[in-house]
Amino acid sequence: MQWYYVVVVLLALISGITLFQMYRLRRQNQQLENLLKHTSEKLERVQVHFGRFTPEEVIEHLTEAGGEYLANMRTVTVLFADLKGFTKMCYDLEPQLVVDILNGYFRCMSDAITRHHGQITELMGDGLLALFGALRSNPWQVQDAVLSAIAMREELEKYNDTLQERGIPALQFGVGIHHGDVLAGVMGNNELSKFGVVGDTINMAARIEALTRDLDCDILISDNVRKWLDGRFRLKEMPALPVKGIEIPVVTYLVEGLEHHQ
Repeated sequence: MQWYYVVVVLLALISGITLFQMYRLRRQNQQLENLLKHTSEKLERVQVHFGRFTPEEVIEHLTEAGGEYLANMRTVTVLFADLKGFTKMCYDLEPQLVVDILNGYFRCMSDAITRHHGQITELMGDGLLALFGALRSNPWQVQDAVLSAIAMREELEKYNDTLQERGIPALQFGVGIHHGDVLAGVMGNNELSKFGVVGDTINMAARIEALTRDLDCDILISDNVRKWLDGRFRLKEMPALPVKGIEIPVVTYLVEGLEHHQ
């Protein structure tokens, strides 16, 4: 019977060791699951914050392409918007209030732009630069850009209502839209880089926006944009004015709205 007790003891030891190993494995698995969950949540937070500075399409492209984004020439529609008289307003308001006003304004403008397939690539003080057709092909990019500007006008009216309820003066903006070729790609260095575009098309959009002050209006488009629009859009030809770098005065068109808005 002695061998019987030996076998029982050995079986007990083996069972104990097995149970202990199973416990260790389960604990290790739990720790690994917790680590994976924490890492996943951290990556999601990083993606959310990173997405505030870089268009989601660029992040996806960089991920799929192993971190490279080859520059190329693209035909895009550029929308440049700037607030009128906001710098002067800043001197009369508390700094935090100025930031709050701008944040609310950019939020409204961003909603209007993204609804129409555009991406904001630059925030410059109280100005913004949005692109249509830069990240992916979009045969309706010109219409999208002008529809976006009309939506921005409507959003600004709503936002001004909330500002005036708080005793804050209404905001006014100028928008310039131009259509043409740009060089698009990720630019910068190992420490800091961004998706951006360069070219005369960008400069022209900014100069057309500046004409909104001379012509006392809000949304102006170039003739390059007008040629791509259909009959839905109500346009008004404005007096030709000179712009920097262009020998011939530039003809622009005021976007009054859409026909069905009459």
